[in-house]
Amino acid sequence: TDPGFPRDAAAWCNSTGNQLISKETAGGKSVVVIEKGEPKSCNIVTSCEGKGKTFIMFSDVEITKACAAELLKKAPEFDILITAESKGIPLAYEMARQAGRNDYIVARKGPKLYMTDIIKTTVDSITTDHIQTLCIGKHEADMMRGKRVLIVDDVISTGESLKSIETLVNQVGANIVGKMAVLAEGGAADRDDIIYLEKLPVFNPDGSVK
Repeated sequence: TDPGFPRDAAAWCNSTGNQLISKETAGGKSVVVIEKGEPKSCNIVTSCEGKGKTFIMFSDVEITKACAAELLKKAPEFDILITAESKGIPLAYEMARQAGRNDYIVARKGPKLYMTDIIKTTVDSITTDHIQTLCIGKHEADMMRGKRVLIVDDVISTGESLKSIETLVNQVGANIVGKMAVLAEGGAADRDDIIYLEKLPVFNPDGSVK
């Protein structure tokens, strides 16, 4: 019943790679027919034209969907995904959904009441100003044990978060088949043991590239 719906639907199709088959309005109601298409490729802007630029997946559904699709094209065969709380959660969810998996695992930043037989490790990440703890419980350990595990995150920089997740996965006897991220920052882009979509330069305080 929204008169602007056909126009919005056309714009949405144009931005997502879907195809608008038809649209008609009658009796105050609008009906559109959309054919599902392939997600548009993920073109990530990694330049910085000003101060304070960052990359956060929480706020953009379409870029999360597109990045997940592109990473899955490069991903090895896996049984389950794991990521660290919290910025990698939308990506892990969307990759699991698109891959037809019903579960994914989040290594939490601290023990939770629902956890039993907690396994934990520490991480010194550049995105926080203090040492953090990553942990999983028996349920998560049982989900991974003996399985092919794919580690995913939004950005890999120093690799400290990645190393901590690897420690957790190895402790439960799972097999790490791949380590993936949307962006590899600085020297991480030179690593040959990770898969990523784009390089992210390291910037000076004035916005120039180091």
